[in-house]
Formats: sequence, structure tokens, C-alpha cells
Amino acid sequence: MCFILFLFYVFVCPSSFGSDGCPRKCVCEHGNSVRCFRVQVVPSAVSKGTRKLNLGYSQLKDLTNLEEIVVSSCGVEVVETDTFKQQGLLKTLELAKNKLTDIPCGLPHSLEVLNLGNNRIQSIQDSCFEGLRKLRVLDLQKNLINSLWGSTLISLVKLEFLHLDGNGIETVQGSLRLPLLKLLSLADNKISSLPPFCLAPLMALTTLQLQGNLLTRVPQDLPRSLISLNLNQNQIKVLKTRELGHLRRLTKLSVSQNRLASVDGNLRLPNLTTLELWGNQLRVVPGRLAPRLETLDCKQNSIQEVTHYHLCGLRHLRHLFLENNTIQHFEAIALKNCIQLTNLALEQNLLSTIPEGLPESLVRLDLKGNCIETIRKQEVRPLKRLQVLNLRNNRLSSLDHSTVELLPELRKLFLDGNPWNCSCELLRVKRSLLARRVEIRTELCDGSAHPPGDDWRAHLRAQNICEDYLRQTAPAIQGQSSMPIDHTDHEEYYDYDSLV
Repeated sequence: MCFILFLFYVFVCPSSFGSDGCPRKCVCEHGNSVRCFRVQVVPSAVSKGTRKLNLGYSQLKDLTNLEEIVVSSCGVEVVETDTFKQQGLLKTLELAKNKLTDIPCGLPHSLEVLNLGNNRIQSIQDSCFEGLRKLRVLDLQKNLINSLWGSTLISLVKLEFLHLDGNGIETVQGSLRLPLLKLLSLADNKISSLPPFCLAPLMALTTLQLQGNLLTRVPQDLPRSLISLNLNQNQIKVLKTRELGHLRRLTKLSVSQNRLASVDGNLRLPNLTTLELWGNQLRVVPGRLAPRLETLDCKQNSIQEVTHYHLCGLRHLRHLFLENNTIQHFEAIALKNCIQLTNLALEQNLLSTIPEGLPESLVRLDLKGNCIETIRKQEVRPLKRLQVLNLRNNRLSSLDHSTVELLPELRKLFLDGNPWNCSCELLRVKRSLLARRVEIRTELCDGSAHPPGDDWRAHLRAQNICEDYLRQTAPAIQGQSSMPIDHTDHEEYYDYDSLV
């Protein structure tokens, strides 16, 4: 086996630099930075004033002023103890994407960032972190670590960011006593539970990532300082007040793709602005737990109805995602208090009509894949700011011109996938929308009305009738304002379906 070792010997290559003063196979950048590729030795042209060196297969004896060393993707299998000890100014050491099986020991006490991600490290030895009292960032993601002991990290008193995601961690023992830690990522492991008080000492923690584990409940004793909590892709069945109620600073909570069937009705998270609960087993919208909520994502659940009771307190709600449920009933006053709602997604449900009482603030309304047969004026009359309306794959056969005129800000209209009766009135609606520069599929009823059969004379007669009809109604169309309509909102309204 060929080991790539860092040794303290120098082999000077007299032909290792080019005519411009920069070593061969290297790139010299501003700020005393040198990047070298596939070199076996330290080129003699590297200035001793260099502050950043990106170098694989290298000798480091004469470069004692380095602040950053990057030796990534070099196949390194072993770093001998004290290899970097003489680098008294070293702040950043990047050894990611190698073949290391152990954490290097004897690292300089000046180190602030240590990246050992994407190696083959199997365990964490506390002796390797001795003296690293300035370390702020430790990246150990995507290794082979199967257990974590809180005591092994106790010497890292200034650690702020700890990445342990993508290992095979099954057990966590003891408490993590890292007083300055801000971010902890334990995502994509095999953790089924955390011991009591494991995270309680992390008084500065603001971001906790536990997605992709085997948790069956929300961990106890979460730090009150949390702002963002990610519990996606676990096996959690319920959200309880005793587990989350004390997180009064929390602004984002993600518990998607779990087994949630209920949310504690007494749970109140006063500063929560984003709640992601998609891909669960919820039957009702759990909106009453966060009065400042701006984004609520409950798609892919088992919700059958939407009522005012569940949404009445969400005066700050801007984005509501309810697609891919089984919603049949949408109470007319359900969104009465949601006066800032701009985006409502109701695709792939069982609605037979457009919900009434929608707020005037709506900019985008998605109703694709429902059972809507007609569009009534009272349903769209409040939508003076609507810019995007998606009605694909419903049961619409006709569209009244006076109805679409109630949508003055409309910019995009998706109508394909409906059983249209291509009447003269529908052709009139299409031409009117195009005249307003509303984006619609031009294939919609392309041409005049077509009578049944293949009688070309009947086709011509129908065409002439439609042209006469359109000429008679033309003044009404021409009388519309051709002035560009200013956007009342900066919400994006791209077609989500085009991203699938």
C-alpha cells in the first residue's frame, strides 16, 4: 500500500518555476496565495511570505508563516503526529476527501478551522483535540463514525460549528458541553434517540439539524436559544408542548416526511415564521400554534377540509401550500384574517369550485388537478392583484369573458388539460387575454369553432359566424386600457409544473 506522508524534508527542484516568477504547475493569486497541482515537492519559487498554500504531496519545512493549508482530494491515508506542529500561525487546515482513518494529532494550537470531511475516520479521540482552544469550525461529515461521546469534544471551548452529518452514528452518549456552539449538524445518521440533557448545555446553539435519522419523538431538553430546527425524514408521530413549548425564539421548524398525525393544540411558538409539515398524516391544518407564521407547508398529507377555526390567527401568513391532499371543503371565510397571503397552492385536491372569500392580496393561485367545472364571478371578484392562475387538468369546458375581466393584474393563465368547448365566446376570451399580454398556451382552441363531422362547408360557416361575433364584440375589447399594469407585488410566479 502506498501511503502519502507529510515529511519534513525539502527537495528543491531547480526547474520548478516559470519565467513569470510563479512556480510551474502553480497559480499565483493576489493576497500572497499560491495554488499548485500534482506537485511532489514544494517548488523553490514559493515566497516565504506566502499566507495561503493549496498544495498536495508537499514539504512544509521552510514555510512557517502559513495561515491556510489545503490538501484535499489527494488520496492522503496518514498524517503523522506533529506534522503541522511548527506551523504556529496556521488557522485553516483542509484535509477533506482523502483516505484518512484517524484524526491527525499534534495540530498547532492556532488552528481555527479543521475540515476532515469525506474521509474514513471511524472514531473521535479526545487527545487529538488537546490544546485546540481556538478551533471554531470542525467538519467531520461523511466519515464512518458510529458513536459520539460528549466528553471527547470538551476541550474545544470556542467551537461554533460542528458538522457530523452523513456518518453512521447510532448512539450519542453524555452531554455536549460546547458553550459557544451555534450550529450542530447530526443529519443523515442512524440516531433513534438522544439522552436526557444531551443538548441542554448548548446555550448558544441557534441551528440544529437532525434530519434523516430514526427519531420517534422530538428530543427533550432542546436549548432555548434555537432559531432553526430541522427534524425532516424521521419517524415522529406528534408535536407536544412539553418538547417544543419553551423554544420561544424558534423561527423555522421543519418536521416534513415523518409520521405526524397530530399537533398539540396548546403548543404556541410566538416567533415561528416558517413551518414545514409536508409528507405526513395530518388531517387538519395546524395553523393556530404560531401567530407570526409567514409560510405554512402542509402538502402531501390527508387534509380533507380547510376552516376558519384553524387559520383565523394567521394574519401574517404569506405562503400556504396545501397541494396533494384530499380537500373537498374549503370554508368561505377560512382565509378571512389572512390579509397578507400572496401564494395559495391547492393543486391535486378534490375541489369542485374555486374557494370563495379568498383574500385580495393573492398573487398566485394554483388549482391544477381538481374537479372544477365552472368559474363563477363571486369566486374571482376579490382577486384584484392575482397575477398567476393555474387551472390545468380540471373539468372546465367554458370561460366567460366578463369573468376574466375581473382579474386586471393577470399575467399568466394555465388552462390546458381541460375538456374545452371551443365556442366563439371562448375564442373571444383567448384573443382578449392575448391583447392584454396575458401569457396563455396558444394551442388553446387554435382556430374558430369546429362543428362535429368533417363538413368543410359547415366549418366555414362556423368560422364566418365566429368572425362576425368577434367583430361585434371588438369595441368592448379595444376599449380596454392598453397601459402596462404595474406589479403590486414582487412575488415570483413561475410555473411550478415546469420544474418537475
